[in-house]
Amino acid sequence: MLLPVFTLKLRHKISPRMVAIGRYDGTHPCLAAATQTGKVFIHNPHTRNQHVSASRVFQSPLESDVSLLSINQAVSCLTAGVLNPELGYDALLVGTQTNLLAYDVYNNSDLFYREVADGANAIVLGTLGDISSPLAIIGGNCALQGFNHEGSDLFWTVTGDNVNSLALCDFDGDGKKELLVGSEDFDIRVFKEDEIVAEMTETEIVTSLCPMYGSRFGYALSNGTVGVYDKTSRYWRIKSKNHAMSIHAFDLNSDGVNELITGWSNGKVDARSDRTGEVIFKDNFSSAIAGVVEGDYRMDGHIQLICCSVDGEIRGYLPGTAEMRGNLMDTSAEQDLIRELSQKKQNLLLELRNYEENAKAELASPLNEADGHRGIIPANTRLHTTLSVSLGNETQTAHTELRISTSNDTIIRAVLIFAEGIFTGESHVVHPSIHNLSSSICIPIVPPKDVPVDLHLKAFVGYRSSTQFHVFESTRQLPRFSMYALTSLDPASEPISYVNFTIAERAQRQ
Repeated sequence: MLLPVFTLKLRHKISPRMVAIGRYDGTHPCLAAATQTGKVFIHNPHTRNQHVSASRVFQSPLESDVSLLSINQAVSCLTAGVLNPELGYDALLVGTQTNLLAYDVYNNSDLFYREVADGANAIVLGTLGDISSPLAIIGGNCALQGFNHEGSDLFWTVTGDNVNSLALCDFDGDGKKELLVGSEDFDIRVFKEDEIVAEMTETEIVTSLCPMYGSRFGYALSNGTVGVYDKTSRYWRIKSKNHAMSIHAFDLNSDGVNELITGWSNGKVDARSDRTGEVIFKDNFSSAIAGVVEGDYRMDGHIQLICCSVDGEIRGYLPGTAEMRGNLMDTSAEQDLIRELSQKKQNLLLELRNYEENAKAELASPLNEADGHRGIIPANTRLHTTLSVSLGNETQTAHTELRISTSNDTIIRAVLIFAEGIFTGESHVVHPSIHNLSSSICIPIVPPKDVPVDLHLKAFVGYRSSTQFHVFESTRQLPRFSMYALTSLDPASEPISYVNFTIAERAQRQ
């Protein structure tokens, strides 16, 4: 079982997604986080009782190892890293809806202070493409800007919508970093400097992005979805009723491959395999997670995974040792897994027994409506699906019509549809009243975009008197242009007038 190696409780609230760690003097790692009162606190446990006094920084009256940086505006993004390699230490970058501040914490001075007309919703620090100097890249209202250590604007381009998340990743494997941009129009765009080289459409607003390794990266959506892409192929995704507040890549089980660490709005932190999405570790805080970072916070030569909650609780975890053999969960989690597998076994045994009873009943006599109360239906029952375009009428707008029917006199009691980006919550249930049951059912579908979507269907099939129903599962793809219908031929007659003329050009050049 993996336990925290240190726990801190700071008396400052932390704004979600605004946590960074940096060596602001070149030696000691310090935690920086934005508060909800227009300030940024810097926690430095390594040089206690060193009081600082400057125009922006003052000592916290609550804790001796915390300094406060006054921004006097609501902080919208924050990060730390090497902006000027010649200095030899990290800079603190703080963005608001009107400006960007690059701050030298060690010397208590501004590196630069720039007004940004489009705001700064997200920020990332690093090298991009062939631009040699590190850039502080911010994303705002449909715009991306990159500043060097002098505040010069070396990079600028536009994107499709308001930017919510940024990350740098070697997407095409050429040894140079590309810029990943997540925006409010549900798209993840990949910029090779100012050129878009790839675009992936998701089902909700992209709130977080993080590089894993190589061309693989993690993402989080505003509806509680997290997952992993490798280039344009999605490896896996999971959806939770809670919101993913922060994601980070970290090798927690010491297998040489980063896991996706997710901090959730209910206070849970979990680590998932980059290949399958399987949970290999989880822990719980008493409040929502504000951010997940990594660093040698104890200065003992070992990198810790550092998780921060919105209430100021901070925990550090060391990667699992070889003796753990990847078993990072506690015994109660193992018991939960055993209980879950036992439940699956019972369900499979019950399903097998139902099949055996159906087979016996069908051999004894032909099935009819009277057998419905026993949950028995003919073995040759099939589920058919068809798609068509409906132009609508006075009471219903135009839509794609999904028709589901059975091959005999059985009825469909309910239909569940799971699909990305079509329904609220990505699922839809149709449950006709008892008086409207039949062997077929029509479901209107209005896809918001012209993209192919897989419809995963589950239909409850039985008789009217049934108390138990058979579940038929099927998958049907909604084509890309499913909302388009062929127009009828124009009844107007063809024109009879014409023009003749001679041209001296070859047909290929016309």
